[in-house]
Amino acid sequence: MSIDIRLRRLIAASTLLTGVLMVLGVYTAAAGAGLTCAGRWPFCDGYLGLFPANWSSFIEWFHRFVAMITGIIILGTTVTAWRRRIERRIRIALAGSTVLLPSQIILGALTVTTYEWVILTAHFLTASLIFTGVVLATVWSQPVVNRSTLFRIGTLAMVATPILILLTPHAFIIFDPTVQSVYYAVGLMIYTAVITIGAWAPSVVDDSNSAWRVRMTASLAAATMIGLLIIGRQVYAGMLQYLSMGGSLFILALTIGAVVTLRRKDTHPPSRGIPGGD
Repeated sequence: MSIDIRLRRLIAASTLLTGVLMVLGVYTAAAGAGLTCAGRWPFCDGYLGLFPANWSSFIEWFHRFVAMITGIIILGTTVTAWRRRIERRIRIALAGSTVLLPSQIILGALTVTTYEWVILTAHFLTASLIFTGVVLATVWSQPVVNRSTLFRIGTLAMVATPILILLTPHAFIIFDPTVQSVYYAVGLMIYTAVITIGAWAPSVVDDSNSAWRVRMTASLAAATMIGLLIIGRQVYAGMLQYLSMGGSLFILALTIGAVVTLRRKDTHPPSRGIPGGD
């Protein structure tokens, strides 16, 4: 069944909110704001344990509020998608994200009551899986772009990657909560861009070999990007920042390769509708 514009916007809103929530979660953890509520979870300090008493508890409270809204929207989007019987892979992507929500809530509680790096990493990894599901659902639900649009998306990712290198954890700039938030916002933007390139390449690049190269290059860049973001949740020591920097350079090289391939091939999108659609 075709997807109306309202449902497309709802799916896109799920992606945007999930990305914002992830960045907000990084800031909350980096600032240690969750610790203000550690002994009272699921409540916090302030009036009746429900309202923030200071700036730190407000950060934690606001993070919970956004998490609640995001979870409700993802759930509602998934239910709507299944009720309307839209394309199967979109429904599966949304369902996968929805199934992970309960475990993410549990891990979120543990980040407040326990605050160990293994918990923080697991929490971010689960969030990344949820984000991947809604990103794929968003990409698959949109009409196929043309080659020029895909080229611009790749160029945006290519330009953003040097910013990621500059913000490498504990390398050039003090990795305070604000810098961490910017680092993860840029990283998630690049991740979304390369996923989009990988998903749409077969419908934009007529030559099958070139399409395969673009898709594999973009997929490898996406896997590396999410790996770097997960590594960023660790306690840095030794040479870890150089590994992170090397990974960013690798992503830059892969993105340049995809962009060059898209630029070199003068192709036109075939009229097949959504790539790989039923």
